[in-house]
Amino acid sequence: MERKIKKSLSRQEKVCIHDDRLKRAAVLLPLFKKDGEYYILFTRRTDRVEHHKGQISFPGGRQDKKDKDFLATALREAEEEMGIQKKDVRILGELDDVCTVSTDYCISPFVAFIPYPYPFKLNPHEIAEVIEAPLSAFFDEDKFRQEVLMNNGQPFPVYFYQYAGHTIWGATARILKQLLDLLLQDEKRNLKT
Repeated sequence: MERKIKKSLSRQEKVCIHDDRLKRAAVLLPLFKKDGEYYILFTRRTDRVEHHKGQISFPGGRQDKKDKDFLATALREAEEEMGIQKKDVRILGELDDVCTVSTDYCISPFVAFIPYPYPFKLNPHEIAEVIEAPLSAFFDEDKFRQEVLMNNGQPFPVYFYQYAGHTIWGATARILKQLLDLLLQDEKRNLKT
């Protein structure tokens, strides 16, 4: 599965957004294998953080001037929030940049594989809960819905995934949907060959 995801990510050309008006951030989309199945790691943010209070997200955050690139940002933030050390992270590839609508962030997502079980060390100011969700759960169409909202006079799709009483939406859902769409495209491609 790791090779499959790495191959899927290598086939697509990353869409980068260059806009100096946006605040830059990066996230790690951690995958791991548990009980023979692949899982995605999410976090639920506390109500004490500045932005996106209580929302489901991936480990990550705003770029610091000391970060040499967006990958460095994602790795630093994952360690600060969850204690995930960069030596334990295998980067599989990147997804397209995703911008938030309400807070003007542009996020660079990195798909990675981490060992499991992992001795997480949660930052209690930032992380309220760790959510381990099987990747297969997000292919269930009954757990997905899409709405179209208007943003600056333009239609804007908003995605929602339901998992274990949690609603995953916003930039996190767009990042997740991009990964799922890539995996489905590869599945269809494999059926044709």
